[in-house]
Amino acid sequence: MLKLLKTIVGAREATVKYPFAPLEVCPGFRGKPELNAQQCIACAACVTACPANALTMETDTQSDTRTWQLYLGRCIYCGRCEEVCPTHAIRLSENFELTVLRKDDLYTRARFTLQRCRVCQRPFTVEKSIALAVALLVQQQKDAANLSLLRQQAAVCPQCKQRAALAGCDGLTLSFSNKEQR
Repeated sequence: MLKLLKTIVGAREATVKYPFAPLEVCPGFRGKPELNAQQCIACAACVTACPANALTMETDTQSDTRTWQLYLGRCIYCGRCEEVCPTHAIRLSENFELTVLRKDDLYTRARFTLQRCRVCQRPFTVEKSIALAVALLVQQQKDAANLSLLRQQAAVCPQCKQRAALAGCDGLTLSFSNKEQR
């Protein structure tokens, strides 16, 4: 009996004061996904990897925008989006209090501007992804003369590059008329 009494006196509180005090979560806890739109290049790797289809990406060629969207109502907090993001723009926070009053508050959106092809003037990718690709190539290139060539070639869509290659173009002069494009 004395032994049981010592155990009871030495025991700490079994419950936490959660609503009135912050709750500590374990390391590696997977909470609400958060997007850093400044780092995101809208490559859609996270959209492809999401098993619950909570992430979507829509391209509007009329307004030259691509919209990244997360719907928390479908998210299963698996962390695949965080794993596959090449720029580490998505991370799972420790936030688990996700109650909202309106369904629209479950959506997180980010808009990105599309780059238009300098030959055919069609939007083909996000401007930030082109800028990142050029920056990575510039780091490897030591010749400043190639810098302007890299920027010119990066502003051309894959279809126009393919047409130029099939036409025997040297890659420097990618100039088709709009009539040849259609």
